[in-house]
Order: sequence, then structure tokens, then C-alpha cells
Amino acid sequence: METIKIRSFQESDFQAVQEMNAKEGWSNLVDKNEETLCAWLNSEPALVALDEGRVIGYLRGLTDGTTTLYICELLVREEYRNKGIADQLVALAHECYPSTRVEMLATGSSQGYYEKQGYRAFYGFRKAAEEV
Repeated sequence: METIKIRSFQESDFQAVQEMNAKEGWSNLVDKNEETLCAWLNSEPALVALDEGRVIGYLRGLTDGTTTLYICELLVREEYRNKGIADQLVALAHECYPSTRVEMLATGSSQGYYEKQGYRAFYGFRKAAEEV
């Protein structure tokens, strides 16, 4: 994986991010294209993993800088999974805010991955904006 590079998100990466979201079935992010772009532009950390210039993974997070680093989305293209790319993205995000705890939501299919990485389950509640 010597060709994999991780850098900050740039607006020119957004189309590739949305293509990955669509392929993963994350239709809410795809359908709300403008809102999703706004979220990316206002998120920190916002990282992409590249293989020879092609976006093959990403992490979008939010943090207060001292207590919590919340990973909003973490996705790696299927053909690049199980190569440590997601771990590299999380590690780099956490290096920027080393005193923070890391929290993230998982889908049913990714829950086992996070448990193997030593993450503990936590529980919360959610309402969509239109439900409030």
C-alpha cells in the first residue's frame, strides 16, 4: 500500500465521495447533495485516502478539539477494504486531536469491524431534522 496517500478533503474530491456514497447505498447523503457538500466544507477533520490520485476512502468528522472526536462517516471502496486504510484515516484524524475520545456510528454490517478494533458500543437517540 505504498501508493496510498492521505490528505485533507478538497472540494474537487466531492464527486468521488458521492459516487462512493451511492455505491454504498447511502442515498440520504447522495439525495441531499448540496447539504452534504456543505457538511464536508464545514467539517474537521475531513480526510481522503488516494491511490494514484483516485479517492479510495474518506473520513468526515467533527470535534471540539479537546474532549470528543466524532466520526460522522468513514468509508473505503470495497476493493480496498481489509488493507488498513480505515485504520490509517482514523489514526491520522486522532493524531490531530490526541486528547479526544473517538466516537462513531456503525451500520449493522460494520459493527463487527469496530468491535474487533476495540471500540465499545454506546447508545444514543436520533431524530432527523424534519422530525424535530
